[in-house]
Amino acid sequence: MPNRIRVFITGGTFDKDYNEITGELFFRDTHVPHMLQRGRMKIRAEMRTLMMIDSRDMTEEDRLSIAQNCLKVEETRIVITHGTDTMVETAQVMGKLITGKTVVITGAMIPFTFGSSDGMFNLGSAIAFAQTLPPGVYIAMNGRYFTWDNVRKNRQMGAFEEINPL
Repeated sequence: MPNRIRVFITGGTFDKDYNEITGELFFRDTHVPHMLQRGRMKIRAEMRTLMMIDSRDMTEEDRLSIAQNCLKVEETRIVITHGTDTMVETAQVMGKLITGKTVVITGAMIPFTFGSSDGMFNLGSAIAFAQTLPPGVYIAMNGRYFTWDNVRKNRQMGAFEEINPL
């Protein structure tokens, strides 16, 4: 399906809500459809929630399930929303298994419901990168994209960076 993007939702900070009484973050439902509507996206997207978990709780089986879902859909342009803590690990699993498709993994450092989230920008960037990058597995954060085998999360800076910059 050349004019359609598949969006797989896995949870992460993107979709966390805030409990005002306990101060805890939790999952209720995904915010992605609302985000795409609010961003006035005009591209046809098929969305499916695979899981709603913190990426720190993601298992190797979860990562393989995400990859298998990418492999079995018709779409060749795929965006995955994911928690930033283990996004690199998921990209590494997928990068070794998926060929012939453009897969872009993105997330947010601040929950969408906080209003000051980077999620809208990152999701929009991921949609654009999925349409323009050649087949491969990428991470898209803060207006940049990184190949699955040359990226890390710099926890001190709170940003993604290349392992071996050109």
